Amino acid sequence: MVYILVRLDTPMLRVIQAADTKIFHSVFSNHRYTSLSRFARIVSFTGDGWLYLSLVPIIWLLRPDSAISLMLLSLIGFTVERIIYLVLKLSFRRRRPPHLLEGIQSLIQASDEFSLPSGHTSAAFFYVTFLCQGVSPLFLPLYLWAAMVGLSRVILDVHFPTDILAGSLMGTTLAIIIL
Repeated sequence: MVYILVRLDTPMLRVIQAADTKIFHSVFSNHRYTSLSRFARIVSFTGDGWLYLSLVPIIWLLRPDSAISLMLLSLIGFTVERIIYLVLKLSFRRRRPPHLLEGIQSLIQASDEFSLPSGHTSAAFFYVTFLCQGVSPLFLPLYLWAAMVGLSRVILDVHFPTDILAGSLMGTTLAIIIL
């Protein structure tokens, strides 16, 4: 496999990492909020992927005239999203907070060792944007859920805030392009 390596030792990226670390420590460090950590685990679990199968019945019920084409577009979109996510993750190779910061231990086991972009956040924002743009704007409140999925990943100490920002932008942009 060929890896595209992005140089992570530039002045701009050092400034971003320093700001990310400061925000992470001051705002999102979960060790003080046990009930918040429990809630974050539940929300994070909803972003594990199984929920995205609900696109099939939602599309079938609400858009039967274009159900086949929308389901095909969603399948293509999720496939492209996963490919881009993996290429970026293997390119940036940004270590997760417990590997970069002393005294941090994540509350869940991450599926891989790199953090940028957040795959949970990217998929959640793709899903919600696809529903809003392709099925009905009535799904707009689900953006709150997608944001909570991203935030949960920071609270659980497996991502930095900019990982979440990158994931949300990636998922949203890709859904708009696909549709």
